[in-house]
Amino acid sequence: MNKKLSFKKTFEAKLKNSQVAAKKKAISIFTAMSVAHADDEDDDKDSNTDDVHHVEKTLPGGDFYTGQWYKSLPHGKGNYIWTDGCMYVGEWFKGKITGRGKFFWPSGATYEGDFKHGFMDGKGTFTGVSGDTYKGSWIMNFKQGEGTYSYPNGDLYEGKWHRGYQEGHGSYQWRNGDRYAGQWKKGLMNGNGTMIWSNGNMYEGSWEEGYPKGSGTYQWPNGSSYIGVWSVSEDLKDCKICPCEKISIMPSEKMPNLTGKQRRSDGSLSRYSFSDFDGFSSASEENMRNGDERGGNINDEVPEMKMSSQQLLMLMKKQGRTISRGHKNYELMLNLQLGIRHSVGRPGPAITLELKSSAFDPTEKVWTKFPPEGSKNTPSHQSCEFRWKDYCPLVFRTLRKLFDVDAADYMLSLCGNDALRELSSPGKSGSFFYLTSDDKYMIKTMKKTEAKVLIRMLPAYYMHVQSFKDTLVTKFFGLHCVKLTGAVQRKVRFVIIGNLFCTDCVIHRRFDLKGSFQGRTTAIPESEIDPTTTLKDLDLNYIFRLQKLWFPEFCRQVERDCDFLERERIMDYSLLVGLNFREAPLLSQASNDQLVINPARRSSSDRLGIKMAARAEKTMRKTDCQLIGEPTGETCDVILFFGIIDILQDYDISKKIEHAYKSMQYDPTSISAVDPKLYSKRFRDFIFRVFVQDT
Repeated sequence: MNKKLSFKKTFEAKLKNSQVAAKKKAISIFTAMSVAHADDEDDDKDSNTDDVHHVEKTLPGGDFYTGQWYKSLPHGKGNYIWTDGCMYVGEWFKGKITGRGKFFWPSGATYEGDFKHGFMDGKGTFTGVSGDTYKGSWIMNFKQGEGTYSYPNGDLYEGKWHRGYQEGHGSYQWRNGDRYAGQWKKGLMNGNGTMIWSNGNMYEGSWEEGYPKGSGTYQWPNGSSYIGVWSVSEDLKDCKICPCEKISIMPSEKMPNLTGKQRRSDGSLSRYSFSDFDGFSSASEENMRNGDERGGNINDEVPEMKMSSQQLLMLMKKQGRTISRGHKNYELMLNLQLGIRHSVGRPGPAITLELKSSAFDPTEKVWTKFPPEGSKNTPSHQSCEFRWKDYCPLVFRTLRKLFDVDAADYMLSLCGNDALRELSSPGKSGSFFYLTSDDKYMIKTMKKTEAKVLIRMLPAYYMHVQSFKDTLVTKFFGLHCVKLTGAVQRKVRFVIIGNLFCTDCVIHRRFDLKGSFQGRTTAIPESEIDPTTTLKDLDLNYIFRLQKLWFPEFCRQVERDCDFLERERIMDYSLLVGLNFREAPLLSQASNDQLVINPARRSSSDRLGIKMAARAEKTMRKTDCQLIGEPTGETCDVILFFGIIDILQDYDISKKIEHAYKSMQYDPTSISAVDPKLYSKRFRDFIFRVFVQDT
């Protein structure tokens, strides 16, 4: 270890001198450590070999390479250090940096990600000297496409880039809490956008070269607003866009020096593991400080880039089909996004959690016409003409505040440049589901009867979620309707809800649990079940052991939620449960660090049903009549996500007929369609057998 540290310190000190001095030092270091040097005969042999083989070479000028070699060129995995201190560790193709790798600058800056012909090209992360971090897409050394930039002063930008500048739709958050979401051009706010200040002020309208210019609306926290033409805003004096750190020399400029041959005075070169150079990475320095001397030959695998093929597949595979041009619902998606942007950005009265009864009036709805050419209150668009309806807009605006949803983030998730994703098939109810690109929200189309149920129960729902922060019932963020005014003239109602499984953990198994027998199995062979398969009651082969301090709160909240649903005459709801098996390699360390593990250290940010550490015990059914199997004693550590979903089915005439019909064929207590009081009791009894207290 002392040898590694001595080498590192000596080499770093000499890098601060001139390039000539650095070259001389590199030669002296390589010579002093006495590793056999390949002579002329060996070089000729390398040049004529058609097989990929491993070499360690000192190249003209003092550069050093160790790794795979093919026909006189680096090819495969290899490590290259230039005498000016730049270093590359990763994949090569016929002498060019191509594939996955990591580039180190003498200043301490790094880039880890994809390369093509020496260029940073693909997905990658640049970490600057001052703490700047860009993570996203690159094209020929330029930041281009989707990317996130964290600035050393605490500012953050998320959105589109073009040739190294913020361009397209993006969100910038200043460290003081101010936030802009909208269009950019060449690194400046330009086009339509919304600025929300930390003091509650908001501006929505046109921007040019970083300042409001043209028509726009300015709103104050007290509800007053000004609509007019703007040229500049005094409030922007502290909202400066941080510059990105400049890269001193591009990896594409650092080509291997492979011409000519150079002999040593003693004909030898030290033979050492290239892991000695790994001391330049911050991770390795941390390992050294912590006494980790394991090192390892980084020729075999690029450090900090280990990923199983299964994990890579999970990262690449997102549930649902992207709605792009040509999709049958493409225009509907555009209409939804235009309408939501209008609803969320529209000025309204100051939000207070104490709502008047008039806000819940079923007639409290706002219709807006969206002609393609635009109007005084709506932008021009490329879709067909449509009408947009907001149901109880003040109530849902207040609910979003109650659920701590930032208006700019909400708008960016639903209305950003990224398209929605449609789930492969509609649910049993005939509804279609759409996911936002960041997986935060789900849009569900709904029948008129469901919309009526939600509006009817909205006052009680609001009081319930306001009273119980840890409620497990679905979170509703908006209720809207699109009416197409063309030849079809159809209405599409939809509700925006939170996605329970928006997490960096992989959901390995998911269950939809009601506590009934009939039709409650997927009948899918074990080999065909994948993480997106939703299993049912008779597929469940676990009981879940919750931590001692969580279990009583879980029981109390299930009782409260079931009482609320029973009072509102709701039935046919489910407990949706997602499992992440902690032993599986797909869980990132970052996810582990954020778990609720120690019950004695629960904080106010902990939430029931979200990322909860627990134990799952395997069960075995002895007969087909068992709803829950017998515990086997075989347990594993899991992370649980759960919530009560599908809460908009009341016990109407259709459900009463279904109950009467199925009761003649099956045990009346085993079917889903039962009276809300019976349904609630059966649901609780079942859930309290599936979830038990850990001992």
